[in-house]
Amino acid sequence: MLSALIWLPVLGALIVGFWPQLTAQVARRVSLVVMGGVLIWSILLVSQFHPEDGLLQFSEFILWIDTLGLTYHLGVDGLSLPLLVLNSLLTLIALYSTDDSINRPRFYYSLILLLNAGVSGAFLAQDLLLFFLFYEVELIPLYLLIAIWGGEKRSYAATKFLIYTAVSGILLLASFFGLVLLSGGTTFEFEKLYALSLPLGTQLLLLSGILIGFGIKIPLVPFHTWLPDAHVEASTPVSVLLAGVLLKLGTYGLLRFGLGLFPQAWAYLAPWLATWAAVSVLYGAFTAIAQTDMKKMVAYSSIAHMGYILLAAAAATPVSILAAVFQMISHGLISALLFLLVGVVYKKTGTRDLDALKGLLNPERGLPLIGSLMVLGVMASSGIPGMVGFISEFLVFRGSFPVFPVQTLLCMVGTGLTAVYFLLLVNRAFFGRLSERVMNLPPVEWSDRYPSIFLAILIVILGISPNWVARWSETTTTAMITRPAIAQISSVNSH
Repeated sequence: MLSALIWLPVLGALIVGFWPQLTAQVARRVSLVVMGGVLIWSILLVSQFHPEDGLLQFSEFILWIDTLGLTYHLGVDGLSLPLLVLNSLLTLIALYSTDDSINRPRFYYSLILLLNAGVSGAFLAQDLLLFFLFYEVELIPLYLLIAIWGGEKRSYAATKFLIYTAVSGILLLASFFGLVLLSGGTTFEFEKLYALSLPLGTQLLLLSGILIGFGIKIPLVPFHTWLPDAHVEASTPVSVLLAGVLLKLGTYGLLRFGLGLFPQAWAYLAPWLATWAAVSVLYGAFTAIAQTDMKKMVAYSSIAHMGYILLAAAAATPVSILAAVFQMISHGLISALLFLLVGVVYKKTGTRDLDALKGLLNPERGLPLIGSLMVLGVMASSGIPGMVGFISEFLVFRGSFPVFPVQTLLCMVGTGLTAVYFLLLVNRAFFGRLSERVMNLPPVEWSDRYPSIFLAILIVILGISPNWVARWSETTTTAMITRPAIAQISSVNSH
């Protein structure tokens, strides 16, 4: 049941890429059908999932390479299940949002499908080496998607992304191998590897590699510089996947392999991690205020909002770990909506410059629906009650404040700054008199409206009924921090 989420997109990519005499329109339809099937399959998985069971479900195990201790071990729990559904949903939206006139469509659709398969494999892998393989596999499609279909500086942005991600992979592989060798293990299976028997100094060294490796992927300051360039040069659908799904590999990895494998070292570093989170939140927020490019502003907003997840993980309380999962889903939906809307503005006006845009809410000659959805999106990102952003951030602060009050208060300041820079964006681009440079805009097709409307509805629904997400993860996240070595984190740091 789990392998289908990986190999169905791979099969679709092979059909789209290599089936002879396949037209662009047929390739698009095949890709949408395949991805629609994957989304339905992931929803079916949810319907069969037992949320009261905090252990792995639907496990699949095959001994792959015995000499290396590599196994094909898949499993899903409350930590990975919501991310799998998010991955399927946003990939379908990215495919649907792609322009029909895109160059080399068959290659493009194949890469999107392979990207989905790699991310799903990483979320499902229960073997460290298998996780690393899927983690590296998704690098290649994303690099090509930026390098081929990106903007003017696409080669620079794609190369920078490749270098940073390669360093991330090297650090993770070294830490994984170090853990197996130093603990005397013969397998890379996650459930059989814990660093509790290692000296604290060794644990700290291995955990540092994992923190920096996943810190690059998230990204956290100062390893963030690849992200704004990648977002600005990437096409809109690729930006949706990059912010909505791919960054979550970093936060998922921190929870699964950082907190999960090195609880003693995590407890020791937790205050520093919380401080690191506050720095990332404030830096991302202040830098976003200084931007005049709409897309770059949303990119720096992502850096700030991913810092909340690190704060919640550092606190390691039942509420904060649940909040970390909820924030991943919340940020995925909101950032996807914002990048879609920015993409429509750029498509219709030819610019993302806030100094050139004005009055786009004009009901006759502007983009009134897009502007209204943008207002909703920035309100959700700013944590306005009634939307999913408020629930996720409230849970983060509620779970983290008893352990790290100062760092949590600093992150609350970051939430206030979110309202500042997004107010600047909305005020400059959508209010006032319509700029002469963007008058008489072409109408927005419904194909550009449907994905944004759907995401906006979902953001409101989950803001009103957060239990639709929380109930699937609560048992797993509680079980993650009930082991004695992890449970001591909050008690030690709160004193």
